[in-house]
Amino acid sequence: MDTITLSINLIETNPKVRGGRPCLAGTGVRVTDVVMASLFHRQTPDEIAAGLGVPLSHVHAALAYYYEHQAELDEDIRQQIATARELKEKRVGSQPPFLFG
Repeated sequence: MDTITLSINLIETNPKVRGGRPCLAGTGVRVTDVVMASLFHRQTPDEIAAGLGVPLSHVHAALAYYYEHQAELDEDIRQQIATARELKEKRVGSQPPFLFG
């Protein structure tokens, strides 16, 4: 039986870029950014590519990469959402009251 290996050369990781998270090659756009635009914001690949200013092939590569690494990336997305909520709560709680005068 032959073994099929998926190779996506449009996705790269670099510890110095976005904390080593998988990104579209040559950009700082994370795979999870593309996934969240697709799944949560219901954007089409064409809309994502136009909005991010990247080639459509990169968007499709990011989505393919996501489905190959879904459990790992879903956990990363959950952590990003939790961190955003924590920061929002801290910021809202630390805001000085508005003064009208």
